[in-house]
This record gives sequence, structure tokens and C-alpha cells, in this order.
Amino acid sequence: MRAWTLPLMLAGSGLALAALRLAGGSPAGAAVILLAFGAPAVLLSPLAFPASVTDAEARRRSAADGRPIVYWRAGCRFCLRLRFRLGRAARRAHWVDIWRDPEGAASVRAAAGGDETVPTVVLAGVPHVNPDPAWLRGQLPR
Repeated sequence: MRAWTLPLMLAGSGLALAALRLAGGSPAGAAVILLAFGAPAVLLSPLAFPASVTDAEARRRSAADGRPIVYWRAGCRFCLRLRFRLGRAARRAHWVDIWRDPEGAASVRAAAGGDETVPTVVLAGVPHVNPDPAWLRGQLPR
């Protein structure tokens, strides 16, 4: 649920402010406010990321197909930067939301010296904490 807290607060605030603008007779202002609050709400929500799987499932799939595992959490600006720099190639990795999967969070802590530093990418069994998106794009299978 905490992954949705900030996006829901943004969306609710935007709706309230837009309703005030609309009641004041400014439909254009209401539309601008909805866009200004709605876009960040979507970007900071889990909707901006490929579907998450569990840590165990990601490890199983990665062993079978050689794709990297990306550990992330909603609201993380570094995860968002990685996701958008990868573009459509992001689908060629297995994504694990550490807020939804305690085993995933434990894997990140093991890789990052006890911290839950995300994004953490595991490629061929080797963890890389907050890797350069261009480097990761080059490592993704075609």
C-alpha cells in the first residue's frame, strides 16, 4: 500500500484543486491542474514500471533466459530514471518491487551492504547498485 501513498495524495490534491478551479468557472485551469498533478502521480506509481514478479520467480526466470533482475521501489527517482532511460527495453528485464516482496528487499540488502539501495541490478549473479542506464541497456538481450 505504501507504494500508492504518494501517487494517491497527488491525485487527490489535484482533484480537489481542479474542482475548486472548475467551481470558480475556469475549466482550462482545472485541466492544467489535473495534468500537473496527474502526470507525476502516474510516474511515481507502480504503473510506470513493468509488472513485478517475486524475487524467487525473477531468479528462476533469469536462470532460464539470462535476463537481468532489476530491484526497484515506487517513488524512487533513480529507479524512475533507469526505467525511462531503458524505454521499451525495460521489458527485457525481470522487475522486483522490494516493497511488495520481502525476499527481494533482503536480496538488495545483501548486495548493498545492508542498505535497501535501489535500483539494484543482478546480472549473471553479480549485483550492480544504481548502474548507469546506458550500460544496462547494452547488457539487455535483444
